[in-house]
Amino acid sequence: MPLRVLGRISSINVRKVLWTCAELDLPFEHVESDPQLLARNPNALVPVVQDGDFTLWESNTICRYLASRQAHRTLLPENDQARALVEQWMDWQAAELNPAGRYSFYATVRRSPAHTDPQAIAASVAKWNACMRILDAHFAHGGQFVTGEYFTLADVVLGLSTHRWLLSPIERPHLDAVLGYYQRLSVRPAFRAHADAGVA
Repeated sequence: MPLRVLGRISSINVRKVLWTCAELDLPFEHVESDPQLLARNPNALVPVVQDGDFTLWESNTICRYLASRQAHRTLLPENDQARALVEQWMDWQAAELNPAGRYSFYATVRRSPAHTDPQAIAASVAKWNACMRILDAHFAHGGQFVTGEYFTLADVVLGLSTHRWLLSPIERPHLDAVLGYYQRLSVRPAFRAHADAGVA
């Protein structure tokens, strides 16, 4: 039974999992609706994956699980310090970067009626841009990818967040290092397959 991935393409967290599968050349079945599988996540959120009899939710955890099965572990290194750096940036994406831009994203892209406060939008944009400046400054220390010269899971999650930031209709600073990073990601077949130019 192939790996099943539940969730709509518009979800950045679902696309993390799909991109990871593509980088690993894992066969999988993507379904946008499966009430029984969704019910296995007590939060009733996507993504949810089913791997035989095993079910897992939380996107970054799913990505780690899938990458840990890779023979040479390039996406999630076995070395403790190298792996810690990858997970540090993955956790930063989930705990700092995504929450910073969430309000303005829902206001400007999703057009949510619950996200229309101009001051809250402006504050969210400011926090979002501040986080992206942190990423830009990080690249001043060198490296083609977030943790150095090799592509890892950190680049999957931060690549999609960068994609969302660039596609959202907000005022943003011109960050040369971030733009260069995005260009390096954009040549990857798995990125092109799962970072749709029309979907932030």
